[in-house]
Formats: sequence, C-alpha cells, structure tokens
Amino acid sequence: MSTPASDAFRYAHAHHHEIAWMSQNTNHLVPNEIIRTALEAAVRDRRYEGYPLATGDPELLDVIAKDFGMPGLNPFLTGGGTEALYMTTRALLSSGDEVIASDPSYLIIHRFVELSGAVPKNLDIYAPPYRLTADRVQEAVGPRTRMILLIDPLNPLGSGYPRDEVRAIAEIAHDRHLLLLNDVTYRDFSDGHALAAEFAPEETVTVWSVSKNCGLAGLRLGGLLARPELLKTITRFNTNDLGVNVLSQAAALAALRTKPQWIGAVVRQTRANGARIREVVAGVSGATLPVYPSRANMMVIDIAPTGVSPDSVQDEMLRRHGVFVRAGNYLSPKSGGRFVRVSFSNPPGDIERFATAFPATIKTLGARAPAPRTA
Repeated sequence: MSTPASDAFRYAHAHHHEIAWMSQNTNHLVPNEIIRTALEAAVRDRRYEGYPLATGDPELLDVIAKDFGMPGLNPFLTGGGTEALYMTTRALLSSGDEVIASDPSYLIIHRFVELSGAVPKNLDIYAPPYRLTADRVQEAVGPRTRMILLIDPLNPLGSGYPRDEVRAIAEIAHDRHLLLLNDVTYRDFSDGHALAAEFAPEETVTVWSVSKNCGLAGLRLGGLLARPELLKTITRFNTNDLGVNVLSQAAALAALRTKPQWIGAVVRQTRANGARIREVVAGVSGATLPVYPSRANMMVIDIAPTGVSPDSVQDEMLRRHGVFVRAGNYLSPKSGGRFVRVSFSNPPGDIERFATAFPATIKTLGARAPAPRTA
C-alpha cells in the first residue's frame, strides 16, 4: 500500500540532510555564496523588522523588467508564482468560462480555474509531440472559451514550444479575443525560448518565478507581467498589500543581478544530468523517456510496461534509497498512473544516487508484483 503524498513530504523534510531532492523541480546548483551573502546582509541590517516597500524594491523590479526585455509590460511581485496564477485566474475568469489546457499539466492551475467557476478543457498530450499545437487549440476554441493556458516549458513532461508554435497560439488568442496565460517558470532552461507576449502583448499574462532558475523555491517569490490595464484588473485580488517578503526580495535581487555569471553552468550541468538519467533509464527494461531532451529541468519516466506503480516507486526510492522522485498522479488524471517525474538541477552525486536507486527499485518492486494471470 502506497504512502500518502503528505506523509512522503513529511518524511523527506524530516530527513532533508539525507535526501536527494529530485521531486519538485528545485534547483540545487546556484552558487550558495551569492544567496547567503545577500540574506546575511539583510539580516544584519535588520530589514525583517519593518515592512518592505509595498510596490517592491525598485531595483528588483528594474532587474526583472530587463531580464524579460519586454517594454510596456510591468512586473508585479507575488508570494511565489503560484500566487500570481491564483490572482490571474480569480480576476479574469467567471462562472461558465472555459480554459483550454492540457493533460498532463501543472494541475494546481486547473484547480484555480475551477475555484473561479470556470472549467478547464483538458487536451490529452501524452503522445507526440507531447505539447499543445496551434491546430488543436484552434479546434478546441468554442463559444465559452475565455483563456488559453500555455505552460512553456511544460511541467511535468519537459517539452517546450518552438517559436513558430508560440506565435501561432498567440495569434489565435489575439484573433479570437482570448486571454493567454503564459507560465514561463522554466524558461531559463530552454534554448531559444519565446514569450507569448512578444506576439500578443494585449492578451497575455506572463507568470514567472525565481524558485527554479534562481534556486529560491523556499523563499516564495514570483510574479507576473502584463499591460498596465490588465495588471490593474488582476491586482485587485492582491493579498500582499504590505509587500512581499523582504528577505526574498534581497535574495532574488542578488540572484538576478548575477544570473549571467552562473546560469550557463547551471544549465550545462542540468543537461549533463539529464543525459546520465537517460543512460540509466535505457538500462531498465520497460522504462522509457517520452520526452528527451527536456527543455526544462525535469522529465517523466514512463514505467507502465514494468507493471510497477509510480506510488510504489516513489515510496521505495525515498525510504530505502533516500532519493525523492514524484509519482505522476497529481500531474495527470489520465496518464499519471504511467509515470514518475524526476527533476535534475542537482549535484552529480544526487544523480549517481538515482542511478543506483532506480534500477534497484524497479527490480525489487517487480519481484514483489503478482505474476500475470494465464488463461
């Protein structure tokens, strides 16, 4: 019997010094001294005693705007990208609206859509090219369609969108007067990434985060970019009227200011880690990578032919081997029982622990599985 996800996370946090954390697409490769120095300085200055500037550190806002390079789109800070997603769906959707989305996906967004009274229209993408296409989006648009959800690169598959496809989907949003929610949390891992706002600036809300690119998941800072009039509508639902965590802002400023110095090395190590995982998976009968190479820092391993459940793999790898991967059921109602998701912006030592744990886990669980019935 598998362990509930909440218990798995409780166990992993209780043993965090012993765990190779490959379950949440977190980034463990950003130079620690950059973040530590910024946080230590903010603590020494006792910045935590007062409220931050409600609109955000002006220098941080300027760095974010320059990082995206989209004049006319104003950045707004939130407590992580998830809060930006909630605010956007809550502000822009109404009862009866439909949102064109995908399965698999980052289903927290779908839950926010439903809380707004709208309905996700999930297109099954667990087959090549493992992403939405403009043709499928066009075909799915109906009289109640209000928004297109474009996650690029896509969590959990690691698939990304070519520039021409982003343009085509953005043009559908523009021509059909639809909103386009462009979640670009993993864009720094994707070569040649294109922002939908480049092609449909009036219709697009771009949601970003420093959790993954800057390795600041625990500090909870993200935000959105949009045209001023659209931003004004969304920020009616802002709950951080006294500003976003001041220590998070200090760390994010330090990370984004220095990003050109280290992001290349982070991405190269991430790609090398992905290649090593591919070697490991190739040696396990019945396990495959639907998407490779990943354009993010995660991908899924399809294990359906092994007969082993993803929940069992998650539990066995975590508790016996100290390697935390994630079962796919929270990412896909339709296909989540086929795969585990593994993230790999990790030190090489974590990847080698995975290289030992994954084959051993499939072998152990396969031996426990009941023999198939014969006629």
